Amino acid sequence: MSGKKIEVIQNIFDENDRIASIVNESLEQLGILVINIMGAPGAGKTSSIINMVKNLPGEKVYVIEGDIESDIDTVKLKELGIETIQINTNGACHLDAPTIEKSLQELTIDQPGILFIENIGNLVCPAEFQIGEHVKMLICSAAEGSDKPYKYPLAFEKANIILLTKCDLKAYVDFNDEFFLRGVRALNKSVPIFEVNAKTGAGFQEVSQWLINRKN
Repeated sequence: MSGKKIEVIQNIFDENDRIASIVNESLEQLGILVINIMGAPGAGKTSSIINMVKNLPGEKVYVIEGDIESDIDTVKLKELGIETIQINTNGACHLDAPTIEKSLQELTIDQPGILFIENIGNLVCPAEFQIGEHVKMLICSAAEGSDKPYKYPLAFEKANIILLTKCDLKAYVDFNDEFFLRGVRALNKSVPIFEVNAKTGAGFQEVSQWLINRKN
């Protein structure tokens, strides 16, 4: 019985990866860099998107906003003139490639640019599924604590870039920089780590430049 369960799970992953590859290649042909944004609830994913967009004046930006329920963040992004569509999973803890492939039919991609896909707030499941991205961006906040690389290793291992948000709170939450960095480097020796602050915008110019360099 357990063998059948493993086989079914493997088939799900295989089909997901097949569709993810199609999404990845089709968007690359359109000149679109796809960013899969992962992070826990409240880490600052949407506010980071807003700050990155502010520092990408020459780039066309698209957003797919993933949430279990509600469209609060999508409304906020649309009010700022950012072309955004909403995905509600109604309970599912991550986005997958078939869902992204279907949602792209609603998105009007009329020129090359950058597509941010904000995944469901979760540090576990999103790291396991390819969704057609070129870059996995992990966003974690100082307020969450410096132990997250040790508790959620896969997300840090898979990340191509890490944003540490709410750095102004470090002193108030006893954030241990050395402990955090040691945990990250044990899993991912070369991933760039940017310290940012969504309130002041600090650090986001460097993040956006990294994205531009990655796109070009």
